[in-house]
Amino acid sequence: MSTAHNGASAPRADAPDPIEAVPLRHPWRWVSATIVLALVFLFVWGAATNPAYGWGTYGRYLFDTRFGMAVFYTIALTVLSMILAVILGVILSVMRMSSNPVLKAVAWVYLWIFRGTPIYVQLLFWGLIFTLYRQVQFGIPFTDFQIIRFDDTMVLYSAFWLAVVGLAMNEAAYMAEIVRAGISSVPEGQAEASTALGMSWGQTMRRTILPQAMRVIIPPTGNELISMLKTTSLVVAIPFSGELYGQARDISGVNFQPIPLLLVAATWYLVITSVLMVGQHFLEKKFSRGSTRQLTAKQLRALAEADGLTPSGLAAARGTDQSGGMP
Repeated sequence: MSTAHNGASAPRADAPDPIEAVPLRHPWRWVSATIVLALVFLFVWGAATNPAYGWGTYGRYLFDTRFGMAVFYTIALTVLSMILAVILGVILSVMRMSSNPVLKAVAWVYLWIFRGTPIYVQLLFWGLIFTLYRQVQFGIPFTDFQIIRFDDTMVLYSAFWLAVVGLAMNEAAYMAEIVRAGISSVPEGQAEASTALGMSWGQTMRRTILPQAMRVIIPPTGNELISMLKTTSLVVAIPFSGELYGQARDISGVNFQPIPLLLVAATWYLVITSVLMVGQHFLEKKFSRGSTRQLTAKQLRALAEADGLTPSGLAAARGTDQSGGMP
């Protein structure tokens, strides 16, 4: 018995030598990191000590009330333009997916024009729209019946609202493609199954198609919203100078210090963009629920309560059961 035990515990003659684990070294990683950090430090030090940056002027104008109003106008332009663009984009996407060839052709031409020309050129046209149309009348064409008439359309001129319309008309072309891609990403079988369950078209879109399409629509829409925020700097073509870049340009035209004022505008752009990115993260998280098999803490808690286990008991069970539920 003892011989058998010793034979089992004794090392076999053909057994491999134990592996001596040696941590993998990354000398070039440390070298590259040191060089990058040194370059960053030199840039920051040079910027901090360079009087051309005008840090004193930067600090004086960072919380200026004029920039506060500019932040308000920038956010208003972004939000209003995006809301209008989403509405127009949904209409255009429905037109593009319609079986009506006229609607499909009109939507295609709209996208061709607004995606094929620079937005700065479009905004210049919007700024001259009342020069192109000095009189506007609504009624029955080629008759004397008129509902409303403007002999001088300049009374309708509003640079702010022209900027909103100009930005929205351009963005709608991109939103139409994003919405169309989102709806097209849902398999046709989903709609067929909903119809087989007796759902109407509206119920199918609301309960089946759109919740799944939103996972595809939300991320690019968030990117378009952030892009819209930065595109508001182009409304100086209208011209409208109430937003951040226009305000920085107007003030620098008086004190002749464009660099610190551009830094002030860039700082506020970064602040607003950061807030939008956080909101986009939580919005994507909300609409991605159900797309992964990994359960969240809330779902685990609900399962534990349904099985009569406490959350701590469920966590202990998950910690001790390493078999993954396999027999």
